[in-house]
Amino acid sequence: MLYRTAGQFKTSYEADQALFPVKQDAFLLGVILLLAVVVFPLTASEFTFQTLLIPILIYSLTALGLNILTGFAGQLSLGTAAFMGVGAYACYKMITLMPWMNPIIAILLSGVFSAGVGVAFGIPSLRIKGFYLAIATLAAQFFLVWLFEKWAWLYNYNASGAIQVPNLEMFGTYVAGPQANSIVQYYVVLFIVGLLTWVCINLTRGNLGRTWKATRDMDIAAELIGINLMKSKLTAFAVSSYVIGVSGALFVFMWRGAAEPNLFDIPLSFRILFIAIIGGLGSILGNYLGAILIVGLPVVLNLVPNALGIPISSATVEHLNIMIVGSLIVFFLIVEPHGLAQLWRLIREKLIIWPFPH
Repeated sequence: MLYRTAGQFKTSYEADQALFPVKQDAFLLGVILLLAVVVFPLTASEFTFQTLLIPILIYSLTALGLNILTGFAGQLSLGTAAFMGVGAYACYKMITLMPWMNPIIAILLSGVFSAGVGVAFGIPSLRIKGFYLAIATLAAQFFLVWLFEKWAWLYNYNASGAIQVPNLEMFGTYVAGPQANSIVQYYVVLFIVGLLTWVCINLTRGNLGRTWKATRDMDIAAELIGINLMKSKLTAFAVSSYVIGVSGALFVFMWRGAAEPNLFDIPLSFRILFIAIIGGLGSILGNYLGAILIVGLPVVLNLVPNALGIPISSATVEHLNIMIVGSLIVFFLIVEPHGLAQLWRLIREKLIIWPFPH
């Protein structure tokens, strides 16, 4: 009943290729945006902002960047956290060297530096692929984290080796730093994540997206029909690294407040990879679903036993979280390789044809 499509006719190619071919999809998105823009900010506590809303948005954007490269273009990467670090350090240097710069502009520009580094490390993809390319990006992960530690200019020669986010103002309101309000940071993150998601949706639905998918499915056949593999792969690295770099700047400036080089170590790369796998490779929606699960699971494991009066230690919660996430990854790889996004597609199809079985 909710997804009844009777009377929704398509009389042109534009209507057939519309982003929302079913009107209920647009209505559902409107409800989600209403919740995100109005309801959550009015009802959420400081704890909710810092442990759920802001990290879910940031991790979703990072997984989206990884999905552009791995899910749409088929290029494996294990250096996601390092490219986040490039964006974070680039944003920090721009803010400290040019204090007058608008924070949002600095965050968006930080992705340009990450895109340049991503293209440099993406050059091996022209000759290698699969497991060997993953090892090449893993080398980038180790090298960049080492660079963050050893190049003191990046953290302004701070004795602790960490970068500390200063108080940043925009229109008379603090948007980053110790004096910033969580609701303001949430709106900044929501705006940037929404903007880049809209851009990525359009890219993946256009000529560039079809080029990436052809390269992913069979690069030799793609080259035979005239696709420039070098351009396809390097643009995927550039766009992916840009999005990841921006998410890295948001990660530090809008959530953590400070960062050391080991924050961008390989466990963070695997965390983002898990979000992409569980959510569904080659999907935009899957990044959000995967981030909600990965970020929300530890919170649920903490709150539910306490609400039921069951004593549980923080160490047990951490072990349970690791076990459940690992089990989910194995489950989705075996049962549903396309992740939570595919499960939603199946549910949606069932709702459209309900009450008929097929």
